[in-house]
Amino acid sequence: MKGASQVRFLMSKKTNQPKLRLGLPKGSLQEATLEKLGRAGWNIQVSSRSYVPYVDDPELEIRLIRAQEISRYVEHGYLDAGITGHDWVIENGSDVREVGEFLFSKATRQPTRWVLAVPEDSPIQGPKDLQGKRVATEVVHLTKKYLRKHGVKAEVEFSWGATEVKAHELVDAIVEVTETGSSLRANRLRIVDTLLTSTPRMIVNHDAWKDGWKRTKIETLCLLLRGAIDAEAKVGLKLNVPQEQLPKVLQTLPALRNPTVSSLSQPGWVAVETILDERVVREIIPQLKAAGAEGIIEYPLNKIVY
Repeated sequence: MKGASQVRFLMSKKTNQPKLRLGLPKGSLQEATLEKLGRAGWNIQVSSRSYVPYVDDPELEIRLIRAQEISRYVEHGYLDAGITGHDWVIENGSDVREVGEFLFSKATRQPTRWVLAVPEDSPIQGPKDLQGKRVATEVVHLTKKYLRKHGVKAEVEFSWGATEVKAHELVDAIVEVTETGSSLRANRLRIVDTLLTSTPRMIVNHDAWKDGWKRTKIETLCLLLRGAIDAEAKVGLKLNVPQEQLPKVLQTLPALRNPTVSSLSQPGWVAVETILDERVVREIIPQLKAAGAEGIIEYPLNKIVY
């Protein structure tokens, strides 16, 4: 009996269905990436026994691959496109096209940073103090480039993990990735400098980008994924307002665009609908109520496409 992956392969051969092969990051970014794509409209189900997840789109073939490797596979054509950090594109020196930037990470909506860090009591205050020292990091090429830029000769060794621990006993400094800096502070480390700020990107193989069908599919993915991410911090707001109070209400609303105003069947009343930042709703709703608004409804958004 054929496995599910074989059946899908044979079906795609039989129907000659065009497909885009997309690489998604396995590991720390995996959960956030799949959640964002789910909001964008793609249901992706991952099996612990396969790196080929199910997706409810016959035009997509998805591969789960470590973020560190995706840019290489895109560059060499095994993947048409992929989502990975800009940092790994730089570290690998991959010749790919970046067509979308998305502000999300494993824990926050902040960009990640690769930073030079040392123990709190270290005498190292800047890159020049690394002369003749030893640095541990996962981004060896990025670190060597940084040292060359500052005219410093130091030994750079690849770190397989637990890099923060090594800073206190095995090396003089580390170059490590961070979002908030909390892990470094917990390990009694001090940030000396930032080497690179990175966000997830949609990267594309140059040949795939020249293919009209694949390019359209990639642009659709980027459009809906960006719309889903933009909608996360926004909400919709509906309310009914007496006509004479409308100017006062409109002054209260910090609208994404001019609010939509429409007449109600009840004379002297209008309906107002708008989109705004979720963080300001708790202050605005009492103000709207005080201005005479009624029937105020707050609702979540799935996508915002500008």
